[in-house]
Amino acid sequence: MATRREPRFKLCRHLGVNVCGHPKALKRSDTKKASAAASAARAGQKVSQYGLQLMEKQKIKAYYGILERQFARYFKAAEKSSSDTTGTALLKALECRLDNLVYRTGFARSIRQARQLVTHGHILVNGNKVDIPSFGVKVNDVISLKEKTRTNPLVEENFNGFVSFSVPYLEKNKEQWSAKLIREPMREELPIEVNEILAVELYSK
Repeated sequence: MATRREPRFKLCRHLGVNVCGHPKALKRSDTKKASAAASAARAGQKVSQYGLQLMEKQKIKAYYGILERQFARYFKAAEKSSSDTTGTALLKALECRLDNLVYRTGFARSIRQARQLVTHGHILVNGNKVDIPSFGVKVNDVISLKEKTRTNPLVEENFNGFVSFSVPYLEKNKEQWSAKLIREPMREELPIEVNEILAVELYSK
């Protein structure tokens, strides 16, 4: 399985946003410089329109830990959406990936760690093992951790002590070591900083 392997903190500084979720990702001495450069890019200063569009696409890929071919596949599916704009449909589909929701639930501290939990068979969906990170979680699906994995010190620390996200579309149950997708996420609820419209413009050429 292909995965992103570039240095996470360096990527965050390059993009100017904390795409990996680590509290120290943007605390290096050159953070202000990186943030200023990213702000300049967003404002269109010394950056072409193509550069702006490319930056936003890179952010989406980094937030969800996907590669170019995967992005293209999700984009094509989003174009067919009849209920949402292409950009919103794209982000919703990515947000509802199993690895991402495992991360949002708090079983893992990063998308990479969440993906590892999934591929190693530690995650259940509606009581059944699912080891495909890109599995699309549906409304009312329940994501849970295998009983044997609940005694893992790292996972236990993550779930009980690490509060990374509190999103209204995901209902967590600490007693059951689970989370339920109670409804589709709304665009304004997604905990990401990205202009998906620019990314769509790039792919629509």
